[in-house]
Amino acid sequence: MKPYIITIERQYGSGGKTVGKMLAQKLNIPFYNREIVAMASEESGINPVLFSDERLKPDLMTRLRNCRVGDVTIQTGGNKKYLDDAKLFEYQSRVIRQLADQGSCVIVGRCADYVLRERNDVIRVFVHADDAFCLEQALLKNSMSVEEVKKKIEEVDQYHAKYYKYHTGKDWYDARNYDLSLNSGVLGFEGVLEEILQYMEVRSHIEN
Repeated sequence: MKPYIITIERQYGSGGKTVGKMLAQKLNIPFYNREIVAMASEESGINPVLFSDERLKPDLMTRLRNCRVGDVTIQTGGNKKYLDDAKLFEYQSRVIRQLADQGSCVIVGRCADYVLRERNDVIRVFVHADDAFCLEQALLKNSMSVEEVKKKIEEVDQYHAKYYKYHTGKDWYDARNYDLSLNSGVLGFEGVLEEILQYMEVRSHIEN
């Protein structure tokens, strides 16, 4: 099978990250998710919290003005540009391109499908599911009430959609952005994995 970089965008609770790990293990290739944040942080000298969903919290900018998040000092280099979304995105994009240049891998989130849009060896996947399935899966990983988890799902998906729109100009939910849009609530994680593998086989055959 031809080597590919697989990018996965996913709704919260749909299991896209789980499928990504399963795929990476099956193909014996690297898996990248939060590792990209750590790499971008190391390269830029900026605290990793600024690259994460911590930015969702409404009091973040107040804490940033005090140069602290919890017990962690925020490194800004004395330059407001370090806190600019476009600059943070640029650091992450640079890391994503470097990882893709190294060979086959699975990359979850961070608009990797868009960042790598000029490459012809990328398979772009969107994993989604109905509300009930996402809630069921999210409850397995969060020690919160049902209402709190519902709110978290809504907030995270809204954040990802806005983030994607801001940096790509495209609708996160638009299936035209992806090679595959798969419903994990119907297929299950194994089913989603098999669909991706089958698509890779077919595309590899066509391109060879």
